[in-house]
Amino acid sequence: MSEELIRLAEQAGIVGAGGAGFPTHAKLNAKADTVIINGAECEPLLRVDQQLMQKYAKELLDALDMIVEHVGAASGVVGVKAHYTEAVRELEKAVSSHPKLRIHQLGSFYPAGDEQVLVCEVTGRVVPEGGIPLNVGVVVCNVETALNLHTAVTKNQPVVEKYVTITGAVKTPKSVLVPIGASVREVLKLAGGPTIDQYKIINGGPMMGKVVSPDTFITKTTKGLIVLPEDHMLLKSLEKPMEASIRDARIACMQCSLCTEVCPRANLNHQIHPHKLMRVAAYGSLCDEKETPMNAYLCCGCRLCEYACVMGLQPWKLNGNFKTILGKNGIRNTLNMKPDAPSPFRELKRYPVAKLIRQLSLTDFDVPAPMNWKLRTFSTVTIELKQNVGMPAEPVVKLGDKVAKNDLIAKIPEGKLGANLHASISGTVTEVTASTMTIKA
Repeated sequence: MSEELIRLAEQAGIVGAGGAGFPTHAKLNAKADTVIINGAECEPLLRVDQQLMQKYAKELLDALDMIVEHVGAASGVVGVKAHYTEAVRELEKAVSSHPKLRIHQLGSFYPAGDEQVLVCEVTGRVVPEGGIPLNVGVVVCNVETALNLHTAVTKNQPVVEKYVTITGAVKTPKSVLVPIGASVREVLKLAGGPTIDQYKIINGGPMMGKVVSPDTFITKTTKGLIVLPEDHMLLKSLEKPMEASIRDARIACMQCSLCTEVCPRANLNHQIHPHKLMRVAAYGSLCDEKETPMNAYLCCGCRLCEYACVMGLQPWKLNGNFKTILGKNGIRNTLNMKPDAPSPFRELKRYPVAKLIRQLSLTDFDVPAPMNWKLRTFSTVTIELKQNVGMPAEPVVKLGDKVAKNDLIAKIPEGKLGANLHASISGTVTEVTASTMTIKA
Protein backbone atom coordinates (compact mmCIF):
# COMPACT_ATOMS: atom_id res chain seq x y z
CA MET A 1 0.00 0.00 0.00
CA SER A 2 2.90 2.38 0.70
CA GLU A 3 3.83 3.57 -2.80
CA GLU A 4 0.33 2.77 -4.06
CA LEU A 5 -1.24 5.33 -1.71
CA ILE A 6 1.01 8.08 -3.08
CA ARG A 7 0.22 7.01 -6.65
CA LEU A 8 -3.53 7.02 -6.03
CA ALA A 9 -3.41 10.42 -4.30
CA GLU A 10 -1.45 11.90 -7.19
CA GLN A 11 -3.64 10.28 -9.82
CA ALA A 12 -6.82 11.54 -8.11
CA GLY A 13 -5.58 15.13 -7.84
CA ILE A 14 -6.05 15.30 -4.08
CA VAL A 15 -4.97 18.52 -2.37
CA GLY A 16 -5.54 20.03 1.06
CA ALA A 17 -9.25 20.81 1.03
CA GLY A 18 -9.18 23.23 3.94
CA GLY A 19 -6.32 25.62 3.23
CA ALA A 20 -3.79 26.51 0.56
CA GLY A 21 -4.22 23.26 -1.38
CA PHE A 22 -0.90 21.50 -0.79
CA PRO A 23 -0.77 18.37 -3.00
CA THR A 24 -1.50 15.36 -0.79
CA HIS A 25 0.76 12.94 -2.68
CA ALA A 26 3.73 15.15 -1.76
CA LYS A 27 2.64 15.36 1.89
CA LEU A 28 2.35 11.55 2.05
CA ASN A 29 5.94 11.12 0.88
CA ALA A 30 7.10 11.19 4.50
CA LYS A 31 7.75 9.27 7.69
CA ALA A 32 6.16 10.40 10.96
CA ASP A 33 5.19 9.02 14.34
CA THR A 34 1.81 10.78 14.58
CA VAL A 35 -0.95 11.62 12.10
CA ILE A 36 -3.59 14.22 13.00
CA ILE A 37 -6.89 14.78 11.22
CA ASN A 38 -7.71 18.47 11.50
CA GLY A 39 -11.39 18.54 12.42
CA ALA A 40 -11.20 21.81 14.36
CA GLU A 41 -12.99 23.84 11.66
CA CYS A 42 -12.14 26.93 13.65
CA GLU A 43 -13.48 29.57 11.24
CA PRO A 44 -16.86 30.93 12.39
CA LEU A 45 -19.97 30.00 10.35
CA LEU A 46 -18.43 27.07 8.45
CA ARG A 47 -20.08 23.68 8.98
CA VAL A 48 -18.81 21.20 6.37
CA ASP A 49 -16.15 19.32 8.36
CA GLN A 50 -18.47 18.87 11.34
CA GLN A 51 -21.10 17.39 9.06
CA LEU A 52 -18.63 15.10 7.28
CA MET A 53 -17.23 13.78 10.58
CA GLN A 54 -20.74 12.99 11.79
CA LYS A 55 -21.89 11.18 8.63
CA TYR A 56 -18.62 9.53 7.59
CA ALA A 57 -16.93 8.79 10.92
CA LYS A 58 -16.10 5.19 9.93
CA GLU A 59 -14.67 6.18 6.55
CA LEU A 60 -12.64 8.97 8.11
CA LEU A 61 -11.09 6.62 10.67
CA ASP A 62 -10.40 4.04 7.95
CA ALA A 63 -8.60 6.77 5.98
CA LEU A 64 -6.63 7.79 9.07
CA ASP A 65 -5.59 4.17 9.61
CA MET A 66 -4.33 4.06 6.00
CA ILE A 67 -2.25 7.21 6.47
CA VAL A 68 -0.89 5.99 9.82
CA GLU A 69 0.24 2.73 8.23
CA HIS A 70 1.67 4.50 5.20
CA VAL A 71 3.89 6.94 7.13
CA GLY A 72 4.87 4.36 9.73
CA ALA A 73 3.20 6.23 12.58
CA ALA A 74 2.52 4.79 16.01
CA SER A 75 -0.78 6.60 16.39
CA GLY A 76 -3.45 8.69 14.70
CA VAL A 77 -5.62 11.38 16.25
CA VAL A 78 -8.77 13.20 15.19
CA GLY A 79 -8.70 16.72 16.63
CA VAL A 80 -12.31 17.87 16.97
CA LYS A 81 -13.96 20.58 19.04
CA ALA A 82 -15.85 19.17 22.01
CA HIS A 83 -18.99 21.18 21.21
CA TYR A 84 -19.35 19.42 17.85
CA THR A 85 -21.30 16.90 19.89
CA GLU A 86 -22.83 14.83 17.08
CA ALA A 87 -19.49 14.43 15.33
CA VAL A 88 -17.75 13.54 18.59
CA ARG A 89 -20.44 10.97 19.39
CA GLU A 90 -20.10 9.20 16.03
CA LEU A 91 -16.29 9.27 16.14
CA GLU A 92 -16.18 7.88 19.68
CA LYS A 93 -18.56 5.08 18.65
CA ALA A 94 -16.41 4.12 15.66
CA VAL A 95 -12.91 4.51 17.16
CA SER A 96 -13.10 1.39 19.36
CA SER A 97 -12.32 -0.80 16.34
CA HIS A 98 -9.17 1.22 15.56
CA PRO A 99 -6.55 0.43 18.24
CA LYS A 100 -3.99 2.95 16.99
CA LEU A 101 -6.45 5.83 16.86
CA ARG A 102 -7.96 8.23 19.39
CA ILE A 103 -10.17 11.30 19.51
CA HIS A 104 -8.79 14.53 21.00
CA GLN A 105 -11.45 17.03 22.00
CA LEU A 106 -10.50 20.68 21.62
CA GLY A 107 -11.84 23.82 23.22
CA SER A 108 -13.92 26.34 21.29
CA PHE A 109 -11.21 28.86 20.52
CA TYR A 110 -9.71 30.50 17.46
CA PRO A 111 -7.52 29.47 15.66
CA ALA A 112 -7.63 25.86 16.91
CA GLY A 113 -7.37 24.74 13.29
CA ASP A 114 -4.03 26.41 12.68
CA GLU A 115 -1.73 23.45 11.96
CA GLN A 116 0.94 24.48 14.41
CA VAL A 117 -1.57 25.26 17.16
CA LEU A 118 -3.29 21.92 16.57
CA VAL A 119 0.00 20.01 16.79
CA CYS A 120 0.77 21.66 20.12
CA GLU A 121 -2.73 20.99 21.45
CA VAL A 122 -2.63 17.29 20.53
CA THR A 123 1.03 16.38 21.13
CA GLY A 124 2.52 19.18 23.23
CA ARG A 125 5.24 19.65 20.58
CA VAL A 126 6.15 23.04 19.12
CA VAL A 127 6.82 23.27 15.39
CA PRO A 128 9.96 25.33 14.65
CA GLU A 129 9.66 28.85 13.26
CA GLY A 130 8.96 28.76 9.55
CA GLY A 131 8.58 25.00 9.84
CA ILE A 132 5.91 22.40 9.20
CA PRO A 133 4.41 19.68 11.44
CA LEU A 134 6.67 17.07 9.85
CA ASN A 135 9.62 18.80 11.55
CA VAL A 136 8.29 17.38 14.83
CA GLY A 137 7.24 14.02 13.45
CA VAL A 138 3.62 14.87 12.65
CA VAL A 139 1.51 14.77 9.47
CA VAL A 140 -1.70 16.83 9.52
CA CYS A 141 -4.57 16.16 7.11
CA ASN A 142 -7.92 17.93 6.67
CA VAL A 143 -11.17 15.96 7.13
CA GLU A 144 -12.37 16.29 3.53
CA THR A 145 -8.88 15.60 2.21
CA ALA A 146 -8.73 12.31 4.13
CA LEU A 147 -12.17 11.32 2.84
CA ASN A 148 -11.07 12.12 -0.71
CA LEU A 149 -8.13 9.76 -0.15
CA HIS A 150 -10.52 7.07 1.08
CA THR A 151 -12.64 7.52 -2.07
CA ALA A 152 -9.56 7.29 -4.30
CA VAL A 153 -8.49 4.02 -2.65
CA THR A 154 -11.88 2.32 -2.34
CA LYS A 155 -13.61 3.60 -5.50
CA ASN A 156 -10.70 4.75 -7.69
CA GLN A 157 -12.41 8.12 -8.15
CA PRO A 158 -10.67 11.50 -8.50
CA VAL A 159 -11.59 14.77 -6.79
CA VAL A 160 -14.32 16.35 -8.90
CA GLU A 161 -16.79 17.55 -6.26
CA LYS A 162 -16.69 19.85 -3.26
CA TYR A 163 -18.66 20.28 -0.05
CA VAL A 164 -19.41 23.97 0.58
CA THR A 165 -21.27 25.87 3.31
CA ILE A 166 -23.44 28.70 1.95
CA THR A 167 -24.38 31.15 4.69
CA GLY A 168 -24.72 34.77 5.70
CA ALA A 169 -27.40 36.92 4.07
CA VAL A 170 -28.99 34.09 2.05
CA LYS A 171 -32.56 32.80 2.19
CA THR A 172 -31.78 29.29 3.46
CA PRO A 173 -28.24 28.71 4.79
CA LYS A 174 -27.10 25.21 3.96
CA SER A 175 -24.15 23.04 3.01
CA VAL A 176 -24.11 21.45 -0.44
CA LEU A 177 -22.16 19.10 -2.68
CA VAL A 178 -21.34 20.72 -6.03
CA PRO A 179 -19.03 19.99 -8.98
CA ILE A 180 -15.68 21.74 -9.01
CA GLY A 181 -15.91 24.62 -11.45
CA ALA A 182 -19.50 25.53 -10.63
CA SER A 183 -20.16 29.26 -10.73
CA VAL A 184 -20.31 30.99 -7.34
CA ARG A 185 -23.35 32.93 -8.60
CA GLU A 186 -25.19 29.68 -9.39
CA VAL A 187 -24.12 27.96 -6.17
CA LEU A 188 -25.62 30.81 -4.11
CA LYS A 189 -28.99 30.05 -5.72
CA LEU A 190 -28.94 26.63 -4.01
CA ALA A 191 -29.44 28.51 -0.72
CA GLY A 192 -32.21 30.65 -2.18
CA GLY A 193 -29.83 33.40 -3.22
CA PRO A 194 -28.89 36.60 -1.36
CA THR A 195 -31.64 38.29 0.64
CA ILE A 196 -30.22 41.76 -0.02
CA ASP A 197 -29.46 43.70 -3.19
CA GLN A 198 -26.10 45.20 -2.27
CA TYR A 199 -23.77 42.46 -1.07
CA LYS A 200 -20.32 40.97 -1.33
CA ILE A 201 -19.13 37.38 -1.02
CA ILE A 202 -16.33 35.92 1.10
CA ASN A 203 -14.86 32.67 -0.20
CA GLY A 204 -13.69 30.77 2.88
CA GLY A 205 -14.14 31.78 6.52
CA PRO A 206 -14.69 35.32 7.78
CA MET A 207 -11.18 35.52 9.27
CA MET A 208 -8.95 34.17 6.52
CA GLY A 209 -11.28 34.13 3.52
CA LYS A 210 -11.12 36.42 0.50
CA VAL A 211 -13.69 38.71 -1.08
CA VAL A 212 -14.60 37.25 -4.49
CA SER A 213 -16.84 38.07 -7.42
CA PRO A 214 -20.00 36.02 -8.03
CA ASP A 215 -18.46 35.27 -11.41
CA THR A 216 -15.65 33.18 -9.89
CA PHE A 217 -15.76 29.41 -9.53
CA ILE A 218 -15.69 26.66 -6.92
CA THR A 219 -12.24 25.10 -6.51
CA LYS A 220 -10.81 22.18 -4.54
CA THR A 221 -10.08 24.51 -1.62
CA THR A 222 -13.44 26.31 -1.40
CA LYS A 223 -14.93 25.64 2.05
CA GLY A 224 -17.62 28.26 2.39
CA LEU A 225 -19.39 31.16 0.69
CA ILE A 226 -20.50 33.91 3.07
CA VAL A 227 -22.81 36.66 1.77
CA LEU A 228 -22.59 39.94 3.68
CA PRO A 229 -24.05 43.45 3.20
CA GLU A 230 -21.49 45.48 1.27
CA ASP A 231 -21.19 47.94 4.16
CA HIS A 232 -20.53 45.22 6.78
CA MET A 233 -17.64 46.04 9.13
CA LEU A 234 -15.85 42.80 8.23
CA LEU A 235 -15.70 43.80 4.57
CA LYS A 236 -14.47 47.26 5.49
CA SER A 237 -11.63 45.62 7.40
CA LEU A 238 -10.66 43.24 4.59
CA GLU A 239 -10.78 45.97 1.95
CA LYS A 240 -9.13 48.75 3.93
CA PRO A 241 -6.24 50.11 1.84
CA MET A 242 -2.73 49.37 3.02
CA GLU A 243 -1.93 53.08 3.10
CA ALA A 244 -4.78 53.65 5.55
CA SER A 245 -3.67 50.75 7.76
CA ILE A 246 -0.13 52.15 7.91
CA ARG A 247 -1.43 55.68 8.61
CA ASP A 248 -3.62 54.46 11.47
CA ALA A 249 -0.77 52.41 12.92
CA ARG A 250 1.44 55.50 12.88
CA ILE A 251 -1.22 57.65 14.57
CA ALA A 252 -2.94 55.31 17.01
CA CYS A 253 -0.72 52.38 18.06
CA MET A 254 -0.03 52.84 21.78
CA GLN A 255 2.19 49.77 22.18
CA CYS A 256 -0.20 48.03 24.57
CA SER A 257 0.99 44.66 23.19
CA LEU A 258 -2.49 43.05 23.26
CA CYS A 259 -1.90 41.90 19.67
CA THR A 260 1.17 39.98 20.79
CA GLU A 261 -0.67 38.60 23.84
CA VAL A 262 -3.23 36.78 21.65
CA CYS A 263 -0.96 35.94 18.68
CA PRO A 264 -1.12 32.13 18.29
CA ARG A 265 2.43 31.92 16.99
CA ALA A 266 3.82 34.20 19.72
CA ASN A 267 2.12 31.88 22.21
CA LEU A 268 4.10 29.02 20.72
CA ASN A 269 7.15 31.09 21.71
CA HIS A 270 7.98 31.99 18.13
CA GLN A 271 9.87 35.27 17.73
CA ILE A 272 6.94 37.30 16.48
CA HIS A 273 5.79 40.37 18.37
CA PRO A 274 3.21 42.22 16.27
CA HIS A 275 3.26 45.30 18.49
CA LYS A 276 6.99 45.76 17.86
CA LEU A 277 6.56 45.40 14.11
CA MET A 278 3.93 48.16 14.29
CA ARG A 279 6.66 50.56 15.46
CA VAL A 280 7.99 50.79 11.92
CA ALA A 281 4.91 52.79 10.90
CA ALA A 282 5.61 55.49 13.50
CA TYR A 283 9.37 55.42 13.93
CA GLY A 284 10.78 53.71 10.86
CA SER A 285 12.44 51.35 13.29
CA LEU A 286 11.62 48.32 15.44
CA CYS A 287 13.39 49.99 18.39
CA ASP A 288 14.76 46.61 19.41
CA GLU A 289 18.05 45.24 18.11
CA LYS A 290 16.80 41.68 18.59
CA GLU A 291 13.92 42.21 16.13
CA THR A 292 14.03 42.41 12.33
CA PRO A 293 11.30 42.87 9.71
CA MET A 294 11.91 39.20 8.87
CA ASN A 295 9.93 38.35 12.02
CA ALA A 296 6.84 39.19 9.94
CA TYR A 297 7.39 35.91 8.05
CA LEU A 298 6.26 34.13 11.23
CA CYS A 299 2.77 35.68 11.03
CA CYS A 300 0.13 33.09 10.03
CA GLY A 301 -2.34 35.77 8.90
CA CYS A 302 -5.10 34.66 11.26
CA ARG A 303 -6.15 38.32 11.84
CA LEU A 304 -6.80 37.76 15.54
CA CYS A 305 -4.53 40.70 16.40
CA GLU A 306 -7.03 43.13 14.86
CA TYR A 307 -9.81 41.99 17.17
CA ALA A 308 -7.65 42.16 20.28
CA CYS A 309 -6.60 45.72 19.42
CA VAL A 310 -8.60 48.36 21.30
CA MET A 311 -7.92 50.76 18.43
CA GLY A 312 -8.97 48.34 15.68
CA LEU A 313 -5.52 48.40 14.04
CA GLN A 314 -4.33 45.72 11.61
CA PRO A 315 -0.91 44.28 12.48
CA TRP A 316 -1.63 41.27 10.23
CA LYS A 317 -1.97 43.55 7.21
CA LEU A 318 1.32 45.32 7.94
CA ASN A 319 2.99 41.92 8.38
CA GLY A 320 1.65 40.85 5.00
CA ASN A 321 3.10 44.01 3.49
CA PHE A 322 6.49 43.27 5.07
CA LYS A 323 6.42 39.76 3.55
CA THR A 324 5.62 41.15 0.12
CA ILE A 325 8.45 43.71 0.24
CA LEU A 326 10.97 41.16 1.54
CA GLY A 327 9.95 38.62 -1.08
CA LYS A 328 10.22 41.12 -3.94
CA ASN A 329 13.75 41.87 -2.77
CA GLY A 330 14.70 38.21 -2.73
CA ILE A 331 14.93 38.06 1.07
CA ARG A 332 13.70 34.70 2.35
CA ASN A 333 12.88 33.67 5.90
CA THR A 334 15.90 32.34 7.78
CA LEU A 335 14.23 32.15 11.21
CA ASN A 336 14.05 28.50 12.28
CA MET A 337 14.43 28.52 16.06
CA LYS A 338 12.66 25.63 17.79
CA PRO A 339 11.21 26.58 21.18
CA ASP A 340 11.53 23.97 23.90
CA ALA A 341 7.95 24.62 24.98
CA PRO A 342 5.07 26.99 24.26
CA SER A 343 4.32 30.03 26.40
CA PRO A 344 3.38 28.94 29.94
CA PHE A 345 0.30 31.17 29.75
CA ARG A 346 -0.86 30.03 26.31
CA GLU A 347 -3.93 28.20 27.58
CA LEU A 348 -5.10 31.35 29.37
CA LYS A 349 -4.87 33.41 26.18
CA ARG A 350 -7.10 31.28 23.96
CA TYR A 351 -9.59 33.50 22.13
CA PRO A 352 -13.21 32.24 22.45
CA VAL A 353 -14.99 31.76 19.12
CA ALA A 354 -18.25 33.06 20.61
CA LYS A 355 -16.54 36.34 21.52
CA LEU A 356 -15.00 36.58 18.05
CA ILE A 357 -18.38 36.08 16.37
CA ARG A 358 -19.82 38.96 18.39
CA GLN A 359 -16.88 41.21 17.53
CA LEU A 360 -17.26 40.35 13.85
CA SER A 361 -20.95 41.32 13.98
CA LEU A 362 -21.87 37.86 12.72
CA THR A 363 -24.20 36.76 15.52
CA ASP A 364 -27.28 36.99 13.27
CA PHE A 365 -25.59 34.71 10.74
CA ASP A 366 -24.32 32.11 13.21
CA VAL A 367 -27.09 29.67 12.34
CA PRO A 368 -27.30 26.01 11.29
CA ALA A 369 -26.52 25.24 7.65
CA PRO A 370 -27.86 21.67 7.21
CA MET A 371 -26.15 19.51 4.62
CA ASN A 372 -27.98 18.54 1.44
CA TRP A 373 -26.08 15.37 0.59
CA LYS A 374 -27.42 15.07 -2.96
CA LEU A 375 -24.98 16.19 -5.65
CA ARG A 376 -26.33 19.28 -7.37
CA THR A 377 -26.10 19.29 -11.16
CA PHE A 378 -24.72 22.09 -13.34
CA SER A 379 -24.74 22.40 -17.12
CA THR A 380 -21.48 24.37 -17.28
CA VAL A 381 -18.31 24.34 -15.22
CA THR A 382 -15.17 26.45 -15.52
CA ILE A 383 -12.21 24.71 -13.92
CA GLU A 384 -9.21 26.77 -12.85
CA LEU A 385 -5.90 25.21 -13.89
CA LYS A 386 -4.20 26.28 -10.65
CA GLN A 387 -6.04 25.17 -7.51
CA ASN A 388 -3.05 24.15 -5.43
CA VAL A 389 0.35 25.02 -4.05
CA GLY A 390 2.83 24.60 -6.90
CA MET A 391 2.41 24.87 -10.65
CA PRO A 392 -0.81 25.07 -12.70
CA ALA A 393 -1.90 21.84 -14.36
CA GLU A 394 -1.26 21.49 -18.12
CA PRO A 395 -4.29 20.69 -20.32
CA VAL A 396 -4.35 17.26 -21.97
CA VAL A 397 -7.59 17.97 -23.86
CA LYS A 398 -8.33 20.70 -26.38
CA LEU A 399 -11.18 22.87 -27.60
CA GLY A 400 -14.04 20.75 -28.95
CA ASP A 401 -13.03 17.50 -27.25
CA LYS A 402 -15.71 15.37 -25.61
CA VAL A 403 -14.96 14.41 -22.00
CA ALA A 404 -16.69 12.19 -19.49
CA LYS A 405 -16.97 12.96 -15.80
CA ASN A 406 -13.77 11.88 -13.97
CA ASP A 407 -11.65 12.03 -17.15
CA LEU A 408 -8.19 13.58 -16.75
CA ILE A 409 -8.27 17.02 -18.38
CA ALA A 410 -5.02 18.57 -17.09
CA LYS A 411 -1.92 17.02 -15.56
CA ILE A 412 0.96 17.96 -13.30
CA PRO A 413 3.86 19.49 -15.26
CA GLU A 414 6.73 17.03 -15.56
CA GLY A 415 8.99 17.12 -12.50
CA LYS A 416 6.99 19.89 -10.77
CA LEU A 417 4.80 20.16 -7.69
CA GLY A 418 1.17 20.31 -8.66
CA ALA A 419 -2.14 18.43 -8.91
CA ASN A 420 -4.06 16.69 -11.68
CA LEU A 421 -7.48 18.00 -12.71
CA HIS A 422 -10.47 15.97 -13.87
CA ALA A 423 -13.76 16.73 -15.59
CA SER A 424 -16.46 17.35 -12.98
CA ILE A 425 -19.27 16.89 -15.53
CA SER A 426 -19.57 15.10 -18.87
CA GLY A 427 -19.67 17.33 -21.92
CA THR A 428 -17.67 19.28 -24.49
CA VAL A 429 -14.65 21.50 -23.88
CA THR A 430 -15.89 24.89 -25.08
CA GLU A 431 -13.04 27.12 -23.97
CA VAL A 432 -9.41 26.77 -22.92
CA THR A 433 -7.49 29.80 -21.68
CA ALA A 434 -4.14 30.26 -19.95
CA SER A 435 -5.86 29.83 -16.58
CA THR A 436 -9.18 28.00 -17.06
CA MET A 437 -11.03 25.31 -18.97
CA THR A 438 -14.80 25.38 -19.57
CA ILE A 439 -16.94 22.27 -20.09
CA LYS A 440 -20.59 22.36 -21.20
CA ALA A 441 -22.87 19.37 -20.77
